[in-house]
Amino acid sequence: MSFLIGSKKKDRSFRKKSVVWVSPLLLDIQFHKTSRIEILRHLAELGYDVHLIAVQSKKRYSPKNQSIDVVQIPLRFAPLISQIFFGAITFLFLPLYIVRKRPEFIIVEPNIGTLGFMWKPLLSRLMKFKVILDIRSTPVDITSGLRAYFKRFQFNISVLMAKKMFDGMTIITWAMRKEVSEKFDLDAESIGIWPDAASIELFTHEKNVDYGLKLRKKFGLSSKFIIFCHGHIGLLRGALESSEAIVKTKKEYPDIVLFLLGTGAAATLNAIKNLIQKHGIEDRVILHEPVSYEDVPKYIAMCDVGIVPLPNIPIWRNQCPLKLLEYLAMKRTVIVTDIPANREIVGDRKCGIYVSSCDPAEIAEAMVFAYVNREKLEEWGKIGRMIVIQEYNWGKAAKDLETYLLKVESGLAGW
Repeated sequence: MSFLIGSKKKDRSFRKKSVVWVSPLLLDIQFHKTSRIEILRHLAELGYDVHLIAVQSKKRYSPKNQSIDVVQIPLRFAPLISQIFFGAITFLFLPLYIVRKRPEFIIVEPNIGTLGFMWKPLLSRLMKFKVILDIRSTPVDITSGLRAYFKRFQFNISVLMAKKMFDGMTIITWAMRKEVSEKFDLDAESIGIWPDAASIELFTHEKNVDYGLKLRKKFGLSSKFIIFCHGHIGLLRGALESSEAIVKTKKEYPDIVLFLLGTGAAATLNAIKNLIQKHGIEDRVILHEPVSYEDVPKYIAMCDVGIVPLPNIPIWRNQCPLKLLEYLAMKRTVIVTDIPANREIVGDRKCGIYVSSCDPAEIAEAMVFAYVNREKLEEWGKIGRMIVIQEYNWGKAAKDLETYLLKVESGLAGW
């Protein structure tokens, strides 16, 4: 097995503080790598030497930003099995990498690979690095079966490892910190918080408006009112219910269109396809394959309203929905379920149209409300852009993370 290591020119006249991020993500096929790439890029802008250790399934991922050194472990994706192999590789490879790079901080995500840190107490005494567990999400989507059990096992063992052997922990939201600290008997004040964010440079309406108009024309939607949702289309994410809402608006509001960008669970995708065929709404609900992260703003620019229809269940309540932040950054008013995750970001500001549940009838009412008030959407959308600029940009997130890392280093945070 060979490891593909990215390169960059470095100024060796002084040694920067170094951060190594260890992730089981498959960089070439999984799209939720955004937060890792962005936070490392902004840490680099703060003067850190940053490294990412992750997985490639079939082809090498080439980061556009050359400030990040990327080590890609070749490992074909196979549920459960690939995670176990990643843990074994972490155990064997990471100590050698640490001796070579001599990082001050190692950040690891919840996965079976945390078991590979059994050597941490000995090696950290010799080299004085700190290991932090970063939690972007508690286990979601899979609720039963072997995969669900394994997913929860990975998460639980990672938190317990962090409690016993690591130096600290960071979490995405205040509510999730409370949830995790109570479940695992942790001191909440010792845990850092940095939320996900949106790139205010990439997700800018003015830069993408022309692309949006071209996409409208390409798909024959120039005169339509487009409600947009991107990301994983899976169980318990509201995509099917949003499609059912379109059926309810079919007769009175034929201009309302739902555009779903992404892929996901076969059962959900098939249910949506069957619904489309049954009600003859091929021109009203559009399923489009995923596009690169850099192209997502072009598709958001095409739409009139975003939608984040997450149901009010425990796995979603304490999250920080990245797609919501991206819609807001693009000055899009968003239809959102009234759950703590969405309420924490939007609050009572007009850029959010709340529905109390994922009931298709309620979602349909919100779609119609947005359509009727379409002349006000541009003004409401400006409010969302300001939320992201002031509270949820990657520069602020990187500074929040840096503050916690330095506190752990000095013994003022962590355990």
